[in-house]
Amino acid sequence: MTALPRVAGSARTGSAPTATDRLLSVLAAFDHEHPALCLTDISRRAGLSLTTAHRLVGALTEWGALERDESGVYHVGLRLWEIAALAPRGLALRQIALPYLEDLYEATHENVQLAVRDGSDVVYIEWLSGRSAVGVHIRVGARWPLHATGVGLALLAHGDPEFQEEYCAGTLASFTPYTITDPARLRRELAGVRRTGVAVSDRQVTEDALSVAAPVRTADGSVSAAVSIVVPHADAQVPVLVPAVRVAARGISRALGWRPERA
Repeated sequence: MTALPRVAGSARTGSAPTATDRLLSVLAAFDHEHPALCLTDISRRAGLSLTTAHRLVGALTEWGALERDESGVYHVGLRLWEIAALAPRGLALRQIALPYLEDLYEATHENVQLAVRDGSDVVYIEWLSGRSAVGVHIRVGARWPLHATGVGLALLAHGDPEFQEEYCAGTLASFTPYTITDPARLRRELAGVRRTGVAVSDRQVTEDALSVAAPVRTADGSVSAAVSIVVPHADAQVPVLVPAVRVAARGISRALGWRPERA
């Protein structure tokens, strides 16, 4: 899935882009499929003139948001990583969750993932994988639509009811013949997730993988993240996987201050 640059403000309102919009469009030109860009590519992907792109790229490079290598190609700079590390749903959550994710991995030697919701997408903030685990189109920082993944279903099911309805009424992207694209079916799926406490995504992203996910709660009981395990569809034993994923999710939740006896 190719992530397109998202331009702030003006893309939503139709008004002329502001200086902030243009600056953000330069940063949004970079994604997992385009981690290194020359100035011409930045200009094209950001929708800016070469002169404007040159000026903004220069300012961002001087500040440390971008870095320029010896060949003249630009990369995201470490200054952005330093700032991103301050996000409570990023590095801090990842550090708290990692011991439980490692336990889940050691028990299964399959792909283990931790993700949070950002708008209509799920964003992966940690991923553990073994050599023999099923191949997945996931990496740290990757985005996927909520309805197509186990972690996404777990997060969407516990989101605000108005947001859920808005999401279900929107366009549901399809990746395989098994991807949920029917709003009524998605609503039933979300109700099942709330009832059972786990989400199962069967061959929705690739036709050889199945994931089981469970929500992670914070001290106030709200769902802030989701943990999942991804296994080959042909060998999937969902009744065996569910307890393991639940234990990991509850462990992370307790580490975040959640106490089920208070719920």
